[in-house]
Amino acid sequence: MKKILSLLMAAMMMASVLAGCGSKEETPAESAPEGETPVESTGEATGSGVELKFSTGGEQGTYYGFGNVLAQAITSAGTGTKVTAVTSNGSQDNIEQMEMNTRQLGFVQSDVMSYAYEGTNLFEGMPITGFSTVAALYMEQVQIVTCDPEIKTVADLKGKTVSIGAAGSGVFYNAVDILSAYDLNYETDIKAQYQDFGDSADALQDGKIDAAFVVAGAPTVAITTLATSKDTYLVSLDDEHIAKLQETSPYYSKYVIPADTYEGVPEATTVAVSAVIIARDDVSDADVYNIVSTIFENKDSLAHDKAKELDLEFAAGVTNVPYHPGAAQYFAEKGIEVPTK
Repeated sequence: MKKILSLLMAAMMMASVLAGCGSKEETPAESAPEGETPVESTGEATGSGVELKFSTGGEQGTYYGFGNVLAQAITSAGTGTKVTAVTSNGSQDNIEQMEMNTRQLGFVQSDVMSYAYEGTNLFEGMPITGFSTVAALYMEQVQIVTCDPEIKTVADLKGKTVSIGAAGSGVFYNAVDILSAYDLNYETDIKAQYQDFGDSADALQDGKIDAAFVVAGAPTVAITTLATSKDTYLVSLDDEHIAKLQETSPYYSKYVIPADTYEGVPEATTVAVSAVIIARDDVSDADVYNIVSTIFENKDSLAHDKAKELDLEFAAGVTNVPYHPGAAQYFAEKGIEVPTK
């Protein structure tokens, strides 16, 4: 009898130990990366668990800064969708990297996205169509930056040394479009330099160039840094030339950059294109659903200025490249229908 009681007690103790080892559930805080605040996800989709590389832009640009915030929020939401933001050379590079499947997600300018999908401009004769729209997030402004107070209009750039973005980049084509609207040829009327945002800001700081085109959501880190150390100005476009630009390039929208967006810099009128997240078509519907859901269900807690511009109607407003089915599912739940392939 004593032997039987001893065996029963031993069994009960073992069951208690095993229950203790398996009963603790992982909390959102424990599943979130160290140092990050977990975010709430209302989506019910189970992510693939595969790491998705999110191609953004240069370290001093808005794509990279905001992209990092979004990637951390999505990964810490606990849906099984994992996103890692990585630097890149911008829109064209992002699309090309996605085509090679070295990246699965990317930030792109709406105009560059159209070029790729339709096989025009920098993708002339070589359309890339294996991607879909996830969401449009905010407007990114064409910012013409100078430290020379005598440069007041685009026409004043004639004969000047001007950075017009990396050759073949989205910035390059924006610069060419705007210069052309003012009847300026980038090859003959200016001394063109091909630099990214950070290098352009450094060159302006050192007096090596007279002006630079920067296409990114304002405020942009490179310009913010420049404006804190040197008198900085934004060159405005006038209504006549904006209208002329829009005749041939309707994807541009007029945009006013408020005064003091950069310290001490007055208001400036320019044009803008949309900043859009795209995904390869073979990214799972669940992962894309979780990406869109996490962004828009947690927009008030995302620690970046651009989060204030997030808007569902704007996000669903892309018409020239169809949406990914996972994104379409989320928008449908919000009563918004978007085109899919």
